[in-house]
Amino acid sequence: MIKNDLMSAVYAGTFDPITNGHIDVIQRAAKVFNCVHVAVASSGPKSTTKNTFFSDEERVSLARKAILETCYMFPSDAIKVSPFSGLLVDFVAGLSAKVIVRGLRAVSDYEYETQLAHTNRMLSPDVETVFFVTSEPNSFISSSIVRNVALNGGDISKMVPPVIVSEFARKLKA
Repeated sequence: MIKNDLMSAVYAGTFDPITNGHIDVIQRAAKVFNCVHVAVASSGPKSTTKNTFFSDEERVSLARKAILETCYMFPSDAIKVSPFSGLLVDFVAGLSAKVIVRGLRAVSDYEYETQLAHTNRMLSPDVETVFFVTSEPNSFISSSIVRNVALNGGDISKMVPPVIVSEFARKLKA
C-alpha cells in the first residue's frame, strides 16, 4: 500500500442507491488513498442524470449511513460524503484532490468511463482518473438493477447494505 500524505481521491456518482459494488470500490480506494471523498451528484435542473428514486438529501444521508455500516474498519476521516453539482473536475479542484476514482463492472462500462476520463483530463489536465475493477460478486450490480428489483418486490439484501434495504421498505410502504 503506497500512500502520499496529501493524496486524496473523489469517487462520484448518483448513488441511487449506493450498492455493495460502490462500497467495494470505496473500501478498496480507501486502502490506497488517505481520504476518499464520496461525491453524491445532484439530480437538480443542471444535472444530466435521470430522475432519481431518492432525493439528493436522502442519497447523501443513505451514503453516509451505508459507509458507517460497512466501512467501520477505516479511520473516521478516511471516507467523507458530500453532495455536489456542476462539473466534477471543479469539485475535485475545490478539494485540492488530484484523483478521480471510477468503478468498472464489465467491459461494457469501459467505453463510457474512458470517455469521461478523457473529458475530465481535457478540462483539468492535472487530474488523473483511476479505475477499480469491481470484485466478482458485485460485478453485475447497478443502482438501476437494485431499484428495479426493489420496486417489483424482489429481495435486494445481497446487493446493498442493510440500511438501503430498510429505506426501500420504508419508502415503498409510504
